[in-house]
Amino acid sequence: MIDYLWNSQSPLFAFAGILFAFICTCAAITKFGGKLPRDMGRDYAVDGKLSAGKPRGAGLIFIMAFTVSAILFAQVNLELMIYLAMVVVEMLTGYLDDASDQPWGDYKKGFLDLIVSIITAVTFIMFNGSTIEFATLGVCVTLPSALYCILAVILIWFSINVTNCSDGVDGLSGTLTIITLITIYIIGQMRKMDPVFAYMILLFVVCILGYLWYNATPSVLMMGDAGSRAMGIFIAVAAMKTGSPVIYILAAIVLIFDGGAGLVKVFLLRFFKIHILKNVRTPLHDHVRKVSGWSNTQTVFRFAIIQVVVSAAAIYLVMMH
Repeated sequence: MIDYLWNSQSPLFAFAGILFAFICTCAAITKFGGKLPRDMGRDYAVDGKLSAGKPRGAGLIFIMAFTVSAILFAQVNLELMIYLAMVVVEMLTGYLDDASDQPWGDYKKGFLDLIVSIITAVTFIMFNGSTIEFATLGVCVTLPSALYCILAVILIWFSINVTNCSDGVDGLSGTLTIITLITIYIIGQMRKMDPVFAYMILLFVVCILGYLWYNATPSVLMMGDAGSRAMGIFIAVAAMKTGSPVIYILAAIVLIFDGGAGLVKVFLLRFFKIHILKNVRTPLHDHVRKVSGWSNTQTVFRFAIIQVVVSAAAIYLVMMH
């Protein structure tokens, strides 16, 4: 490990790690991006055919860059290694789906997400306990471990899937994830988050930035499920590491509405034959482009602006308590 050769407590060391993560991501995408599987275009998505032929699955590259950077530059303990492993597992399952001639079914992916969510939730409880603080209210509650585990599994599974569903416009899910993670990072700093995990958040963010260098409209490649699913699980863990996992609702509100609307719509229709949002296309980024006439750039900027406003309010609420 590099930290044995250089003082890992040094700010210069941390600075170098952040630069390394960004440069590593950009260099790897430049070298290997063209070898990724090609997108076939999606008939159900607005302008889905425009993506046909672009390399897909770039999440494989920037998640591996993040993982390598975290191992080399962060003092990763057993708990954090397990989280890294689960992020990589989500990336790999997403990549295998991206590379498959026949997309994996919803049930198969949902089941794999459930297994990963359980492992992650159990790991968190083992190392952090089952106390939840409502940071915006100043209320602290200790739950039975089993109940906390169930709630954590729901949060992690939901975060994976809403983030995945929000991927579909150049730069959208990556930009929203960055805003969400920076929000969580700031709140975490106020709440004395584990400094190693806080540093890992910054590494994750700069790796996404390296990817966005190539994914900004008009994109030359896409993250695919390999990126979006890994981002989803990392967001959930980051929210839990603040000690106030309910902050996820405010920190990721746009991801929740954008990707969650479709999940709820399909769930109610498939299992209860209840058809809601009949006149609303889901995910919502498709609705605003098709129905409201927003351009891709307007969609990214306006969704990002909404999240920044809510995030600023959330940070202020936490600061006041």
